[in-house]
Amino acid sequence: MKSALKSCTALAVIMSFAGQAVAAEMMMELGDGEGQVDIVAWPGYIERGETDAAYDWVTDFEKETGCKVNVKTANTSDEMVALMNEGGFDLVTASGDASLRLVAGKRVQPINVDLIPSWGTVDERLQNAPWHTVDGMHYGTPYQWGPNVLMYNTEVFKEAPASWNVVFEEMDFPDGKSNVGRVQAYDGPIHVADAANYLMFNNPDLGIKSPYELNEDQYKAALDLLRGQRKLVSRYWHDAFIQMDDFKNEGVVASGSWPFQVNLLASEGQPIASTIPQEGATGWADTTMMHADAAHPNCAYMWMEHSLSPKVQGDLAAWFGSVPSVPAACKGNELLTDEGCATNGFNDFERIRFWRTPVSKCESQGECVPYYRWVSDYIGVIGGR
Repeated sequence: MKSALKSCTALAVIMSFAGQAVAAEMMMELGDGEGQVDIVAWPGYIERGETDAAYDWVTDFEKETGCKVNVKTANTSDEMVALMNEGGFDLVTASGDASLRLVAGKRVQPINVDLIPSWGTVDERLQNAPWHTVDGMHYGTPYQWGPNVLMYNTEVFKEAPASWNVVFEEMDFPDGKSNVGRVQAYDGPIHVADAANYLMFNNPDLGIKSPYELNEDQYKAALDLLRGQRKLVSRYWHDAFIQMDDFKNEGVVASGSWPFQVNLLASEGQPIASTIPQEGATGWADTTMMHADAAHPNCAYMWMEHSLSPKVQGDLAAWFGSVPSVPAACKGNELLTDEGCATNGFNDFERIRFWRTPVSKCESQGECVPYYRWVSDYIGVIGGR
């Protein structure tokens, strides 16, 4: 069943490239709210205080606008693309490996930034980012960004691991025990980029310029590395909460992860920390994008404006361990504190290679392995092929 589900998701992902035209006409003016807004979001991105009363950026929005917020969580970018292909949602918090697929597939519409008063407060490094800007048109509002960190158990590693090799190469850990069965890898084709990022640093003769732009030889090297990793991993994770349970109860001590898991585990008193190793890291810069056929466009625009308020940006960054897209959120937020942005990586922007959708025509070398190959081949890697 799991393989069948993966195949269906992969097919939906590939089909999302079918069209290349503009998704829909851009809205020119706003009207009254429609009473609700339906959002596809990463876990932890839309909080209403149910987990912790201090983290709630939904309740006040609903009171002020009359737009009830309904959330469907998705654990991978491919799930997000599949859900947006199905329809029935107004917004999605899409990472860079999904956003351009949604534009190309005509699943999202261009955003009129003149209808979003807070647009000018967005970090200049993100305002025209290529993962949401096509031919000068914006297809969403930046939400949050951050690195894919190396999470580790501090009782096993007294010092932070210096390299991603702890999850890619067989070895004994500092406690004298093998890493076989004690590490994890991400359950998504974009993990190929993590392997390529590792090879960029450790095998420079391959000539990799971008982990998302791989020729056949570079791609083969990345797959070979992943096939070796297959012998080490205890689980390919995509559910953040299952990964946290594995670190607490199943003997996992090192894995690529998100700051979200690190923060929650640390708040529970678990011996957990994270680092960005010497190779740097892949990462995500997420954009709130609006479905081409959104049933509640006015509430959707209201939410996008609300999402850019410094209070929401700061609270979310404190909760998720991410970096706000609005720099003003870095000061004066009680939950984030004035040191929170630096702690979460505000100054690491240049060290992060943000998720992008691999395409056949690429900038660094002309011809590259396209994403549909990543999808099918990574399924094979997980399956032991």
